[in-house]
Amino acid sequence: MMRADSRIYVAGHQGMVGSAIWRELQRQGFTRLIGRTRAELDLLDGPAVARFYAEEKPEFVFVAAARVGGIHANDTRPVDFLYENLQIQNHLIHGAWRAGVRKLLFLGSSCIYPRLAPQPMKEEHLLTGPLEPTNQWYAVAKIAGIKLCQAFRRQYGCDFISAMPTNLYGPNDNYDPMSSHVLPALIRKFHEGKAAGAEAVTCWGSGAPLREFLYADDLAAACVFLMRHYSEEAFINVGSGVELSIRELAGMVARVVGFTGRIVWDTSQPDGTPRKLLDSTRIFALGWRPAVELERGIRMAYEDFLARAAAAC
Repeated sequence: MMRADSRIYVAGHQGMVGSAIWRELQRQGFTRLIGRTRAELDLLDGPAVARFYAEEKPEFVFVAAARVGGIHANDTRPVDFLYENLQIQNHLIHGAWRAGVRKLLFLGSSCIYPRLAPQPMKEEHLLTGPLEPTNQWYAVAKIAGIKLCQAFRRQYGCDFISAMPTNLYGPNDNYDPMSSHVLPALIRKFHEGKAAGAEAVTCWGSGAPLREFLYADDLAAACVFLMRHYSEEAFINVGSGVELSIRELAGMVARVVGFTGRIVWDTSQPDGTPRKLLDSTRIFALGWRPAVELERGIRMAYEDFLARAAAAC
């Protein structure tokens, strides 16, 4: 059980998910948090990760470090998304075993499920069909991470668990137009459209796919909850249970940002998976529920975007 003075390492503590976990741990009174920037510790360097574990001796580890990005980034840089994520998670998970870490939580992604998985997607639907081609490289790496945690449990009795979050957004998100996910990309598009006084903003695809979103701080609360209350080989879904179309999402983001022009859909661009809704029955039954409703979360994410843009000036 984690205590207030437990040594807790958050891998990727400056990213959107890692920083949210760090905030949640601080909020709950944990005082011995360990974080390393990319400049301080290259997670692609196996010997460096091993030295870090030997020196810092963390008792608990949250694996929130990964190479992440949207459809365009995944589709055009497959080596980065497969090789780098395999290396990062192998070094962190294997290193945790070598260092005697008491418990580790590995974070995956809902893209691990088959492109045409039954909806909502249950944990047992993993590996029952072909993956979505536009993000298969990232998905294969994440599936390998789940299986590696399960393998360490079976062979060595390690208390390594995995959680699969739905689409995430929130403070410290990536708003780069070439590598961001759909929600931060829409925030930037509509903000720039508003600033330029544009009559219309063009969005990728048809707007028809259905997606579920979870605020990063809600995921962080779920991660700490699972670290305290969950210890099984099977991975567990973490979602909001609410879905909407990308077209509806675009309208909501435009409203929050204050863009009043037209929204044009470029159907020559890919839609990605038609529908991605997680079945989060298992974690809901354990007693966790998200707290941030989507439109309120988008407002907070937009405030973060504006703050970061102002700081960059």
